[in-house]
Amino acid sequence: MIKKLDKLIIRAFIGPFLATFLISLFVLVMQFFWLWIDDLVGKGLDTLTILQLIGFVAATVVPLALPLALLLSSIMTFGNLGESFELVAIKSSGISLMRFMRPLLVVATIIAGISFLFGNNIIPVATLKLESLKWDLVRSKPALDIKEGVFYNKMEGYVIRIGKKEKDDSTIRNIAIYEKSFNLQDQLMIAESGIMRVTPDKRYLEFILRNGSRYEEKGNRGTTSTEFIRLGFKQYKKVFDLKDFQFGRTPDSLFADNSRMLTVMQLNKRIDSLVQTDQLFLERNNRELSTHFRFAGYADSTQPKIPKAQVKANSFKELIPEQYKAIVAERAFSQLNSVNGLIDMLQKEEEARLRTIREHQIEWHRKFTLAFACILLFMIGAPLGSIIRKGGLGTPLVFAVIFFIIFHLFNTFGEKFVKEDVTSAFTGMWLSTMILIPIGAFLTYKAMRDSQLFNKEFYYRSFRVFKRFLANFKLAKRPS
Repeated sequence: MIKKLDKLIIRAFIGPFLATFLISLFVLVMQFFWLWIDDLVGKGLDTLTILQLIGFVAATVVPLALPLALLLSSIMTFGNLGESFELVAIKSSGISLMRFMRPLLVVATIIAGISFLFGNNIIPVATLKLESLKWDLVRSKPALDIKEGVFYNKMEGYVIRIGKKEKDDSTIRNIAIYEKSFNLQDQLMIAESGIMRVTPDKRYLEFILRNGSRYEEKGNRGTTSTEFIRLGFKQYKKVFDLKDFQFGRTPDSLFADNSRMLTVMQLNKRIDSLVQTDQLFLERNNRELSTHFRFAGYADSTQPKIPKAQVKANSFKELIPEQYKAIVAERAFSQLNSVNGLIDMLQKEEEARLRTIREHQIEWHRKFTLAFACILLFMIGAPLGSIIRKGGLGTPLVFAVIFFIIFHLFNTFGEKFVKEDVTSAFTGMWLSTMILIPIGAFLTYKAMRDSQLFNKEFYYRSFRVFKRFLANFKLAKRPS
């Protein structure tokens, strides 16, 4: 049954949560564009493509924005109530802090469930679309922009220089076009004037050159008998293909095997299949290595061992005739090199397989850790807000950033430890949770007892008491 007190705290929480969620989402999206700005500028992207990119990025960072929004909004909500003495009035009426936090804890649990469902069902699709779009953006060349007096080399096989462009941006003068070739020299074409234009379908760039010459040298390399050709023209049309400058889309199926594009059930199946291949991998290793150790097949445990007294040779080397020792040594050395190369190859395959398993385990745990982080950071933010008793965006934002950085750093460290096989996937991915749970429990304990943990007046009074004690101690030690 929802009481008036529950409605009060929920209404006080919804506004700050929505505002902080949008702010967090905006900051995380801007972080992405800050990292990829060099690959986006100058590509001539249309508005629809930019909006798609923003939508995909925003969808992928939602599970990370929700914990940050819950942390900041819970600090703001309880800080505002503490600053206006509403929290004091509620506690004085006999209502405990845990009872006051209960409706928001239910809301945080619901948001955590939404975060898990979003990360499990929406994130794989959004990540797949985003990776495909990023690949196309990185591959595409910058938009065509040939400037005056600059050698333009973005067209494969050509370097173009334009001396001057008229105001219409189409009439050009003093043109030089270098065509790269595998002959003796690159072909050169110069013209006094011309017209530069793009075809209506934007597939080709046309140069209508006037009063110019074309230079070309033919012949075999390493000889002086070459032929130099100079061709003059009154008008010449040169066409360039712009297919490399057109933004094309790659099929999403090329990125579908990545672990980030899978749901929990798909990850379970993929991890099971990768683990089950371990026995098959061992059998294949034994089969491939046994072909290089044929003598192992002649071992017979039923035959009695020859007593050492009957062995006339002190070593295996003495059993080989002198004329065959070099041949045997050479073949043994070659065999060992082959075995060593095969073992290295099999080791790399095994390391790649284990690395793939760890990547899938990381993504499996990530879906749960980010969802649980919503509850965890709320359990830190709510008691922290009731302790500091400051609303607004000033002090709450400082504390929220500090704790979110702690969470994000240890989350990143744990993921790195798992990738490098330092710790297990469970330990690495839940490292930040293990560290923050005691902090949340400590803050809750202090908040329930009205601790003055972040009250500067408390520390000022404590410092004055310590200073007075130090002064009295010095007076007591001073000789009379």
